[in-house]
Amino acid sequence: MLRPPAIHGLIKRRLLLNFRADPEVVQRMLPDGFVPKLFKEYAMVGICLIRLEQIRPKGAPMFLSLSSENAAHRVAVEWSRPHGLTQEGVYIPRRDTNSKLVAFAGGRVFPGEHQHARFQVEDDGVSISFSMASIDRSASVEVNGRTTGALPKSSCFDSLEGASAFFEKGCIGYSLTRDPLHLDGIELRTKRWEVAPFEVTDVHSSFFENESMFPKGTIHFDHGLIMRNIPHEWWSVPPFIRSV
Repeated sequence: MLRPPAIHGLIKRRLLLNFRADPEVVQRMLPDGFVPKLFKEYAMVGICLIRLEQIRPKGAPMFLSLSSENAAHRVAVEWSRPHGLTQEGVYIPRRDTNSKLVAFAGGRVFPGEHQHARFQVEDDGVSISFSMASIDRSASVEVNGRTTGALPKSSCFDSLEGASAFFEKGCIGYSLTRDPLHLDGIELRTKRWEVAPFEVTDVHSSFFENESMFPKGTIHFDHGLIMRNIPHEWWSVPPFIRSV
């Protein structure tokens, strides 16, 4: 697989929808070698809804850039590295995009296989109305909300600073591929890390509402975070090879 040294551009909008879940339930969905990264007694799972602009290989001219709407279902995880060191990041069982080019190139030109999906987004800079439906009808997401000043009182995080620090460390992501023993790896490097609370009025995810995977009462929406206008780079990292 051809791997460019880095891809860079602008995170125009990144909405993190975070759920707290039963660690034992989450562990069952993880590949061997990963364990949930816990906050208090909870596993943290979620959806990253991200609009990327000016995306191009590092050094390429702007006219070769592209923009796309994307969604990634993710789980905060830890895994062991050589010499007993612990690494943390996210496991991504599913990625969706509105770009046919990204859907084709993901897993071929750059890490991360994507499914093709339709997105509808209304964003006035404060309020967002978002919906996504995969072309194969296997996944859907809907969310409405607005930027606000504080996390909800129901959140398991005591402060915005605590939530920000937790999710900032999830910069390395391993995503499922057609090969069940091979997980693609990619690292997000942001020029700065700035998040604001996002008040969610309603949220639906066919993935997290699947009771065969998450039995009733084992997962609850916790809070939303939003980032805007963040210069960034994507770097390939070695794949995670699962044992047979």
